[in-house]
Amino acid sequence: MIKVFIGYDPREAIAYHVCANSMIRHASEVISFTPLALNNLKVYTETHSDGSNEFIYSRFLLPHLTDYSGWALFVDGDMLVRDDIAKLWAMRDETKAVMCVHHDYKTKASTKYLGSANVDYPRKNWSSVVLWNCGHPANKVVTPEFVMNSTGAQLHRFTWLSDDLVGEIPKVWNWLPDEFGPNPEAKLLHWTLGTPCFHEYATAPMAGEWHREKLLVDFSLQRVITGPFEDDLVTSSEKDAAE
Repeated sequence: MIKVFIGYDPREAIAYHVCANSMIRHASEVISFTPLALNNLKVYTETHSDGSNEFIYSRFLLPHLTDYSGWALFVDGDMLVRDDIAKLWAMRDETKAVMCVHHDYKTKASTKYLGSANVDYPRKNWSSVVLWNCGHPANKVVTPEFVMNSTGAQLHRFTWLSDDLVGEIPKVWNWLPDEFGPNPEAKLLHWTLGTPCFHEYATAPMAGEWHREKLLVDFSLQRVITGPFEDDLVTSSEKDAAE
């Protein structure tokens, strides 16, 4: 079973459902989903005041939430999966404590959704898709108290780990179309500036695929999608729905 935790923020609840639906449609193995919602986390109190979403720090609770055993996958909610998540799951390396895309870029925008600041920092977006080796000895220190008392810089840069314990996965598994542009080879799309559910980002690069997935969620359409949906397939009604 593939154990998946998806970041959940009530301000963009639809993002969680679209992300999960896209993952289910392409999966060849059983997936266990957990919405990482603050109101469900009885062991954790959010002490940070600089978060742009409700799961920006709680994502680091995965070792604790899995009783420090096995593997788990964390993904932000503002994502769409375009391939079998089992392919990513198969990349697990027992010698690593975490595995992620090693992004190295400067953002194009100083602000993102809901007016949040979008600052550059080392290892930006590394923690948005993470294969966690929850049972790795180096992750034993990641307790709820550790997360509550650590800064964003310490957590998002995985500073409790030596660099050799931070494994790398291919960039296509955390592709940022709003920063890098369209990529038909991408396996996972991540609209880091804003999910297309927000009207400001309804026509972001490759957003047409997100809107089409949302229609499947809205109307429970039981049909096979055989190819990607281009941005020009976003209809005016779909844009209105996003607003």
